[in-house]
Amino acid sequence: MILDFHLAELYGVETRILKQAVKRNLSRFPTDFLIQLTQAEWELITNSSQIVMSSRKHRGSKYLPLTFTEQGVAMLSSVLRSSKAIEVNIAIMRTFVLLRQHLTDYKDLKEEISKLERAMNRKFKDVNEVLRYLLSPKSKSKEIGFKQKGREK
Repeated sequence: MILDFHLAELYGVETRILKQAVKRNLSRFPTDFLIQLTQAEWELITNSSQIVMSSRKHRGSKYLPLTFTEQGVAMLSSVLRSSKAIEVNIAIMRTFVLLRQHLTDYKDLKEEISKLERAMNRKFKDVNEVLRYLLSPKSKSKEIGFKQKGREK
């Protein structure tokens, strides 16, 4: 999800111009393309995250920001209709594709690591058991050596 003022900055337009274009074409932005933040959501975002400096500038605005999904960003370029909007839209779409690819790669890597851990755990089960025993509080080491009867320390 991308906030309206970040997109406006990318497209080189004022946030109000971007919002006007959206409002004129609201039928192109169903709820899975565009979300109007509530005051509570906006406060949660601005208080708990480190959104770039432009969010601070936007805090004083009397209007809450819009958030755009990937599909909303794609639709936005058709609404703005400038060459800059097309260039930016292509770059954003490529970024979304790369992000999805990285998430898929991460998932695959995580699965491979889990497989490797299971294989290693099976191979080294005995070693792990001994280590757990030695590290447990019950396994205090006993004195080593011979004791002679009748002789005390």
